[in-house]
Amino acid sequence: MKKWIFSIILALITLQSYSQELPEGFSYVKDFAPTIQQELRYCSHNNFLGVPVDGYEEPVLITSTKTAKALAKVQKELEKKGLSLKIFDAYRPQSAVNHFVRWARVPNDTLTKKDYYPKLNKRNLFKLGYIASKSGHSRGSSVDLTIVHVGTDTELDMGSPFDFFGKISHPSYPNLTKQQKANRYLLRKVMMANGFRPYKNEWWHFTLNNEPFPKTYFDFPIK
Repeated sequence: MKKWIFSIILALITLQSYSQELPEGFSYVKDFAPTIQQELRYCSHNNFLGVPVDGYEEPVLITSTKTAKALAKVQKELEKKGLSLKIFDAYRPQSAVNHFVRWARVPNDTLTKKDYYPKLNKRNLFKLGYIASKSGHSRGSSVDLTIVHVGTDTELDMGSPFDFFGKISHPSYPNLTKQQKANRYLLRKVMMANGFRPYKNEWWHFTLNNEPFPKTYFDFPIK
C-alpha cells in the first residue's frame, strides 16, 4: 500500500513540474481541446529569429480561458471534416515581444532572410508593421494557426508559410490558386463563426472578439 501511495505522489510531482499556476482567466489549451495539434515555433530555432525566443520555456499552449473554449468549438467542427487545427503560437509573453524588437534593431542579423523576408529590407520591418513593441498575443486571446488533415498531419496549402513577411501573406492576396483561396476561406470562415476576428495582414492570425483582457499585456513565462 505504501509503495502505491508513493507512486501516486511521485506522479503528481512530475505532472506539476510540467505546468505552472496560471493567472486567473488563463488556461492550458490541452485542458479544453486536447486533439489540437501544435508546433510552437518560438520554442525552437525554426522561426524568423533563428533561435528560441525569450519566455518560451516549454512547448505548451496557453490562452485566455475564453479563447481556449472557443478553440475547442472550432476543433470540434473541423474534426467532423477529418481536419484539425494546428497552432503555431498563442499567448506570448511581453519578454518575447521585447526579444523580437531587439532582433529587428540588429540590421546585420539576416540569417533567416531567405525563408521569412526575402524581398524586404530588415530595416523596414517596424515601418511595415511586422514588428511592434506590443502584441495582441500578450493579452492572451490571439492565436496563429492553420488547418491540417487528420491522419497525415499535412497542412492545407495556404499559399505562404506561417510568419512569412510579405503581401502574399495578406488574407486577401489575389494571386493565389483556387485551392489556396478556398483553404484560406475555410480557416477564416470557421474561426469567425466561433467568435474570432481575422487580421488584415496575416492569414494565420485571429483574435477573440470581446477578449477578456483588452488592455493588459502579460509577461509570465510559457511552461
